[in-house]
Amino acid sequence: MSYTSSPLVAPPRDWWQPAGRDEKLWLGIAGAWAVSMFVMMVIIWPAIGGQQNQIHDYRVDPSDFQAYTASFIEEHQTGELEGTPVVSPPPDTDIFLQASQFAWTPVLELQQGETYRILISSIDVQHGFSLQPDNVNFQVLPDFITGLEITPHEAGEYTIVCNEFCGLGHHLMVGQIIVVE
Repeated sequence: MSYTSSPLVAPPRDWWQPAGRDEKLWLGIAGAWAVSMFVMMVIIWPAIGGQQNQIHDYRVDPSDFQAYTASFIEEHQTGELEGTPVVSPPPDTDIFLQASQFAWTPVLELQQGETYRILISSIDVQHGFSLQPDNVNFQVLPDFITGLEITPHEAGEYTIVCNEFCGLGHHLMVGQIIVVE
C-alpha cells in the first residue's frame, strides 16, 4: 500500500451549489419564526402585559448601603418579626432592602395601590431576588444598588426568596413584604 494514496475519499466539494427544496423550506420557517419572535418581543409583549420591569442600577459601597439601610430602619420601624425589623414607609419614597448571608433586612409593610421604589443591594456576596407569588426575578450584587419601582395591587404576604446560591445557609434566606389595605 502506498502512503501517498488513501482509502478515504473526501466528499465532493459542492457547498457552493444552490440549496435544495427542503433546505429552503426550513430556512424559511426559521427566518419567519425569528422575525415573529422579534416582533413579539419588541412590540407586542410590552404593549399588552406590562411584563417589563423598570430596573435601574447604581454603584454603591456596601458599607454605605448598610448605613443607608440602618438609617431607613431607624426612621420607619414599626415593630419586629422574629428578630427582623418591620418598617412601614410612606408611599412615593425610596425603600432600602439589604441582602446578606442569610437574611433580607427589613420586613417591608406597604400600602395596597401605592407606588414605592425599592433599592436593593448586597453587603457580602451575590444573591438573587425572587418575589413570590409574583414573577419578579433579578440578581442582587455587592457594589451595586438595583432600583425597582413597584405598586402592590393585592393585599397579603409576599415572600422574597434568594434564588442564587449564596452559601450553606442559602435555604434559610427568606424575606417578606406585607401589603395592607
